Amino acid sequence: MSSVTASTTPVTASGPEGSAPAPARPRLDWRLRFAALSLIWGFSFLLIKVGTQGYAPFQVTLGRLAFGTAVLAVAMAVRREGLPRGARTWAHLAVAGFLLNALPFSLFAFAELTIPSTLAGICNATSPLWGMALSLVALREDRPTRVRVAGLGLGFLGVLTVLGAWQGFHGLDARGTALALLASLSYPVGWIYVRRTLAGSSASHLSLTGGQLLLATVQLAVVTPLFTSAPSSLAVGPLLAIAALGTLGTGLAVLVQYGIVAEVGPTTGQMVTYFVPVIAAAAGILLLGETLTWSTPVGAAVVLAGAALTQVKPKRTG
Repeated sequence: MSSVTASTTPVTASGPEGSAPAPARPRLDWRLRFAALSLIWGFSFLLIKVGTQGYAPFQVTLGRLAFGTAVLAVAMAVRREGLPRGARTWAHLAVAGFLLNALPFSLFAFAELTIPSTLAGICNATSPLWGMALSLVALREDRPTRVRVAGLGLGFLGVLTVLGAWQGFHGLDARGTALALLASLSYPVGWIYVRRTLAGSSASHLSLTGGQLLLATVQLAVVTPLFTSAPSSLAVGPLLAIAALGTLGTGLAVLVQYGIVAEVGPTTGQMVTYFVPVIAAAAGILLLGETLTWSTPVGAAVVLAGAALTQVKPKRTG
């Protein structure tokens, strides 16, 4: 769900970029598509919350992945692209599908059983902070600067503000919050893995992403029957929420984001991250009746400021 690109890493939350030729420029201005993408991902947390009101978290994730994979299958058919080839590529895609889709999507679904969608959206915004911290260790070419380290510290200070650390995290569901933060950590781990293993693949972005989502769907199809039972009744509202979450928040969003990145670059494309928690909070408050204390929006603003600083690239000398 996260739209952030890990520091110096050309990988999105749903797969590697850059191997396919840039598509023809769409008629719809990229700014309108950017706004639509912000809305889609911002409302995703509300849709997760609604979905879990009628179905188990694993079922929500399985449905989401199935609908998302179907959208990409249609896109691949229209563009006449096939799935990637090679056992090694598929093995790497299986790991990527787990780290970037199956695991974080499931963790967010479980988290929203006990925490508001608003808090889940804010936790998602910590992905660039985790990405910055991990890339300093895992990516040799990613060198720390004072500005980026300051951004990292500021961002995690914002997290503590959101969680109300000064009052002993009173009233906070620790388990649900921890699951949401682990979900946001899973994204940069997956991004770094993909960069190390699939960045040089000759397959197109769409082909790799389609294969990745397909394998994530298979993973959930195996796990879900083992840990859940079939619902006793068909909950139409939650089912529609899951369908929207998959077709829009997972399938269509991937295609829109790729088009934006291809047209205006990853730096601008990743800026959608800073709008997602704002929209998630507004949707949760207005449509689900969730409440906020003063520390939540203040802390979220600090998190986003820190995340923005971690994306500042060092100036080249010479």
